[in-house]
Amino acid sequence: MAAVEKPGVDYLRPRTWQDAVALKTENPAAVPINGGTDLMVDLNFARSRPPTLLDLSHLDELRRWEKSNGTVELGAGVTYTDVLEHLGSDLPALALASRTVGSPQIRNRGTIAGNLATASPAGDAHPPLLATGATVRVESMRGIRDVPIGRFFTGPKRNVLEPDELIRSVLVPSARGPQQFSKVGTRNAMVIAVVSFALAFDVPSRHVGTGIGSAAPTPIEAADAAAYLDRELAREGYWEDHRELSAGVVDGFADRVAAASRPIDDVRGPAGYRVHALRVMARRTLRWAWSALATDGIHAH
Repeated sequence: MAAVEKPGVDYLRPRTWQDAVALKTENPAAVPINGGTDLMVDLNFARSRPPTLLDLSHLDELRRWEKSNGTVELGAGVTYTDVLEHLGSDLPALALASRTVGSPQIRNRGTIAGNLATASPAGDAHPPLLATGATVRVESMRGIRDVPIGRFFTGPKRNVLEPDELIRSVLVPSARGPQQFSKVGTRNAMVIAVVSFALAFDVPSRHVGTGIGSAAPTPIEAADAAAYLDRELAREGYWEDHRELSAGVVDGFADRVAAASRPIDDVRGPAGYRVHALRVMARRTLRWAWSALATDGIHAH
């Protein structure tokens, strides 16, 4: 039996970010690789064989972050470890999520932007980015555009990126109140989320943000639950005295979070379990965050 010859993969190594953008325009089918923690798995298991790889891992400008006007701009090469070691007080929910990602080796290589590009419904960075109202900055030779995180995901492992675009950075508002992240998996470490949830209080604006992972075709917000909690906290005067939340308010929020989900049965868990777990996580994260706010005020993370 004759051997089947497999086509090779071209490899592009731009010297600068602008070179990378130009090469992506010239090679729209090229797949960017930075940490490679998702892409290399697909390559090793022959689930993907792109014609061209665009290596961004050596571009130092992508490894930087900048704090300005209440926002942290994360370059596309910023890793989970970078967030954990340097940005925990600015981006506490994202840091909590980063701590749950894989092993130390994976956290050292994997990037926030890479997680976005993969666009898995189970991506750990996605719920915190949704809860905090992040923006994805993308670039091509045609220019730069900013995409609100809620519009970035278009389907399972699909996003709004055009063939000639690359993620340049992610802009995340600095914490203006307590934040939480919770994840359920089949074991304690190095696991893909069965379901995950993030919550972020913006105390000055008296608003709560939410993010749900692995419980719908894309990562989603629980907008009705957030609006309900905003109303109840204002109507009942909780913002003024920070007293303990009533069971009715907590349960009402948790029920609405669970109702926002659209899970499926798969190898990691049945839909019914995901709904139940999401309700429990919403209840717990709300109590944790509110307790931190009552104890330490706006700077509680």
